[in-house]
Amino acid sequence: MAEYDYDVLVIGAGPGGYVAAIRAAQLGLKTACAEGRETLGGTCLNVGCIPSKALLHGSELYDHAANGTMAGYGIKTGPVELDLEAMLAQKTDSVKSLTGGIEFLFKKNKVTWLKGYAAFEDAHTVTVAGQKVTAKNIVIATGSSVTPLPGVTVDNDAGVIVDSTGALSLKKVPDHLVVIGGGVIGLELGSVWRRLGAKVTVVEFLDQLLPGMDGDVRKEAAKIFKKQGLDLKLGTKVTGVAVDGGKATLTVEPSKGGEAATIEADCVLVAIGRRPHTDGLGLDKIGLAVNARGQIETDHDFATKVDGVWAIGDVVPGPMLAHKAEDEGIAVAENIAGLTGIVNHAVIPGVVYTAPEFAGVGLTEEAARELGEIKVSKFPMLANSRAKTNHEPDGFVKVIADAKTDRVLGVWAIASVAGTMIAEAALAMEFGATSEDIAYTCHAHPTHSEALKEAAMGVRGKAIHI
Repeated sequence: MAEYDYDVLVIGAGPGGYVAAIRAAQLGLKTACAEGRETLGGTCLNVGCIPSKALLHGSELYDHAANGTMAGYGIKTGPVELDLEAMLAQKTDSVKSLTGGIEFLFKKNKVTWLKGYAAFEDAHTVTVAGQKVTAKNIVIATGSSVTPLPGVTVDNDAGVIVDSTGALSLKKVPDHLVVIGGGVIGLELGSVWRRLGAKVTVVEFLDQLLPGMDGDVRKEAAKIFKKQGLDLKLGTKVTGVAVDGGKATLTVEPSKGGEAATIEADCVLVAIGRRPHTDGLGLDKIGLAVNARGQIETDHDFATKVDGVWAIGDVVPGPMLAHKAEDEGIAVAENIAGLTGIVNHAVIPGVVYTAPEFAGVGLTEEAARELGEIKVSKFPMLANSRAKTNHEPDGFVKVIADAKTDRVLGVWAIASVAGTMIAEAALAMEFGATSEDIAYTCHAHPTHSEALKEAAMGVRGKAIHI
């Protein structure tokens, strides 16, 4: 008899976990994946990346039709009405299709789905739905959960104070939505409900939006979102939220101290970030502790200090991004199989899927300057022929290169398709490209991506269209 039930047991079926399970099975390892949700895909597919993008796209289409922007193209519309129930239904259909697709892939690759939440008994044994299961290797891929705001109770069913999950399923468009947090999640969901008719106020503790992104991007973001009608209260902290009669009253004050004020709202979205989810795993039973940020530390191969136990995704250090988790899932499976699985954490793109999109990869200008002499070039989307033709003037592409070697250190973009454009920059950086390499690569005309070429040309003062 085999010493273990499985060669690999993955705990969690989010983007990192399900990818790790499939890759391990492809490599000939007997694999299982423990997941307690009714559907696979984790936060991303069920209540994160996918449903939010469905609502972002739907709300953009509604905004174009309802607010007259189509008239500029010679398209006249009659009265436009919002069918929120139908919009939410198409979101649900998208989720159902993709989560069902993962279940199909599990069956195709002979991955066993252990339905239930896993907890460690020892380094090679977990309990799932009352049953003990053993594995030679166990991969922790339990993702992250919403960071709570002290003193503020989220009740998604009531719909007055909600988190990102609740904000995806509001039963009606709020008259006034207050978003606590000016990061990716808050701005994406705030944009959805603003386009559908809500007054939206964003309260951000820091003095700029989008923490972690390039300084120029953050400054431009504030201008763009203000122009779109979002009321931004930057450098402001929330000190309390009271609910009475289906309404909320927020008490706020300047982050650096000052006079308090109140804001009335009929819906409050708490979006101050996410934290690693390790509750209930029984890490203490295997002698594994988390760091000060609640993360599980690993080596470059994603192995923890406990032999046979590995960790990937949001529970380990690094950006909490689905694509980062996916790459780590492939890498950890290959390392378990005796191959060489590597993730270059210096080249992980990040995207904000608003309109326009904000994207970046590599170092910010601020971080790059701390390391040495650099050259920086920006090319405005207003000068890009495709963006101009499409009436998309907002944004720019920014290339940051080492002054001596010309190697690209970072690329930042604001454009309608910045999330797609950034892939080229990531690929270039993965291959160690110089700005000259990008500048002398022929780009199709007319495309938004020509803005990246022009920005790269500008590093050496050779931009043509500005």
